[in-house]
Amino acid sequence: MTVAIDERMAQIKEIVCEILEIEADEVTETSLFNEDHGADSLRAIEILASLERQFSAVIDQAELGRMVNLKGVYEVVCESKGW
Repeated sequence: MTVAIDERMAQIKEIVCEILEIEADEVTETSLFNEDHGADSLRAIEILASLERQFSAVIDQAELGRMVNLKGVYEVVCESKGW
């Protein structure tokens, strides 16, 4: 991976961890926000809004269904930004 991709992934992980109030080492690419970390739908919307602000992106709320773990969030953000 390039440095830019690693940096973006680190930023996304930081945002998610801050909103879910968990440590970075508690979350993996595939751990589920709801089942594994106790996130509710309000937290998911907070994550989406924070990502939009951080990356100047527009993310359709319909994408929330894919944003269940870090891998899904990375994919949605990359698609919305065309990375």
